[in-house]
Amino acid sequence: MVVNEIDEGPGFADLALGPELLKALTGLGYEEPTPIQREAIPPLLEGRDLLGQAATGTGKTAAFALPMLQRLHAGHPAALEADGGEPGGLVLVPTRELAVQVSEAMHRYGRDLGTRVLPIYGGQPIGRQLRALERGVDVVVATPGRALDHIGRGTLPLKGLRMIVLDEADEMLDMGFADDIEAILQETPENRQTVLFSATMPPRIDGIARRHLREPVRIRIEREAPAAGEAPLIRQSAYIVSRAYKPAALGRVLDVEAPTAAIVFCRTREEVDSLTETMNGRGYRAEALHGGMGQEQRDRVMGRLRSGTADLLVATDVAARGLDIEQLTHVINYDVPSAPESYVHRIGRVGRAGREGVAITLAEPREHRMLKTIERVTRSKIAVEKVPTVADLRARRLELTRAALQESLMEDGDLDRFRVVVETLADEFDLVDIALAAVKLAHESTGAAADEEEIPEVTPRPQRAERGARDDRQGRDDRRGRRGGGAMSRVFVGAGRSAGVRPQDIVGAITGETRVSGREIGAIEIADRFTLVEIPDGAVDEVVAALRHTTIKGRRPIVRRDRDGAPRGRR
Repeated sequence: MVVNEIDEGPGFADLALGPELLKALTGLGYEEPTPIQREAIPPLLEGRDLLGQAATGTGKTAAFALPMLQRLHAGHPAALEADGGEPGGLVLVPTRELAVQVSEAMHRYGRDLGTRVLPIYGGQPIGRQLRALERGVDVVVATPGRALDHIGRGTLPLKGLRMIVLDEADEMLDMGFADDIEAILQETPENRQTVLFSATMPPRIDGIARRHLREPVRIRIEREAPAAGEAPLIRQSAYIVSRAYKPAALGRVLDVEAPTAAIVFCRTREEVDSLTETMNGRGYRAEALHGGMGQEQRDRVMGRLRSGTADLLVATDVAARGLDIEQLTHVINYDVPSAPESYVHRIGRVGRAGREGVAITLAEPREHRMLKTIERVTRSKIAVEKVPTVADLRARRLELTRAALQESLMEDGDLDRFRVVVETLADEFDLVDIALAAVKLAHESTGAAADEEEIPEVTPRPQRAERGARDDRQGRDDRRGRRGGGAMSRVFVGAGRSAGVRPQDIVGAITGETRVSGREIGAIEIADRFTLVEIPDGAVDEVVAALRHTTIKGRRPIVRRDRDGAPRGRR
């Protein structure tokens, strides 16, 4: 079934939820269920398997948490005592941050039921988790890797499991957890209830559903269509800009937009570090977040962002997965995402719970075609706009100064102590001139630049059909030149067929963490225990450094330049 978010339906009291859960929802200020909650809760309470597609921020956690809590307790807190402290519910999530969020939400919903909820994830002392599991828990919320670790130790028994939820399933697959998920599902009872939620439905998700779900109820929640004359909750736009001017364009856009808090997505951790340093040098309070940072560093960064000490987070996709930042107003793609699914995940972090959000993409001319692909797949319009000019920037900064002065005049602050200054100057100057001088001082005190270099306007590259036969021939000549003349070297990756490695896993890891495009990657030879991949010689060091800090099929393999792979031209 397909449900639009504008559909009206029953309230929580009409969904057959128990009094303890209804009381908890009332105390939390929940008034009406979201579409995914209205459609998912009844079949889940009946014990049906469910396959749900809905964007991030649509209320999926309550949609599976409320039925899980009610079915585990069967209407009274003593119902779990027969389980001997073994978990009856398991929720798998892609990241530590999401594990904590889901655990906290389930604890709030199930407080009156006495539910014991435990998050387990990497980066946390395992001893604390072992002690909690030994005391007994009702629901475990876990990342796949740490869940599999506990299963292997025998500290996470699943024989009494009644319900398992795969939340953000597409992100877990993108992060290389497919094998871990399969292994965990093999350890669960056959009569369990299985629930799968995903923002997108690629073929791999459908494959898991066919193998592990029994006649599931299928629900797809469409994004709410804006009413005529109303702006959508997420305003999407793009700016076409040359790579050399991207940092300046980002600063210009941030100045004009003035976000409360923003995430800027980059492709590689090196780009994250470089851009963070650049933006701090331009006066922004920027923090970096990527896979090369430890959990303690990540916690400090998120603490500074949530407290308002920082207002700009520069991050890679993997590092930012699972983050939920309430004050976030803007998502900025420093490059066009390599896949529409990545775009959907990124912009889903704003526009939540009825709040408006802004999604901005900085695209190079050659990336314009990918923008069109994203528009087609997401069925949404991305408006291509002109980069703000120096005049636009000056006007915006003056508007901010005017707004600050207006706020000061409207407050009940003590302005009389400055009256003597104005009256003294009024004997010599006109009052308007005095006001103009005061505004000038206030404006300059904000750090507004007196002048800035204009960013050259560029136009998107035309589509192939518009370029004509001559450009097609030139493209073929260019590709032949790359094949024949570009020096290539091989990179050794210590994972192969036995680990389930496929060519697309290697290509995805390289293009996702480096500036190497898929067209630049040469032959990929996959052996049983290792893989050799051809890379342009000048990019080998970058690729090796990036792959050493990322995972392929859930593992971090040995990566180095192949000892027999001296630079050579393509054959």
